[in-house]
Amino acid sequence: MKINTSASVVIRIFLWLLMLLGGAALGISMDQSSMLYHDFTFHIITALIGFIIISIAFRAAAKGGKELAKGREGDIPRLETNKLVTSGIYSCMRHPMLFGLTLLPLGWALLLGSPTFITIIAPIEMIFIIFMVVIFEEMEIKRKFPQEYEDYKKEVPMVSFKLSCLKELFIKKKQTHD
Repeated sequence: MKINTSASVVIRIFLWLLMLLGGAALGISMDQSSMLYHDFTFHIITALIGFIIISIAFRAAAKGGKELAKGREGDIPRLETNKLVTSGIYSCMRHPMLFGLTLLPLGWALLLGSPTFITIIAPIEMIFIIFMVVIFEEMEIKRKFPQEYEDYKKEVPMVSFKLSCLKELFIKKKQTHD
């Protein structure tokens, strides 16, 4: 089965996975002599918090991805759009999936209970993810939808911490049947 995706998307996914797995391996290897890493209570607490953060991250990614799928018209490669999506959560913020991508390293680090990964590596990875989105995704969107995106960018922030936007992103709405 052939999956069509742009090289840029494949590279970003590869880098993202490399960061998560590499950060975990590096953090755990650096924590072997740490008393905190070997503390059972610490692991239980961080694992619970990590699970919650990962759940939130996946909810944000799924919500953004579902809305983004509305930008696919015709036969185009997976993970691509040919229409600028400005509805739903995208009317509130330009990069709702950024929340999920940015939270995953921290959630993963907490789930693993690696103090080094939590305090040093995950924050660096989170910053890197933000730069990847700003540099690569913004550049691709500007190339695809030059004027339309510039107008949208003037009206809608990259991310929004407004309560209404966060509710839209993270809280599952009940289906209404008419």
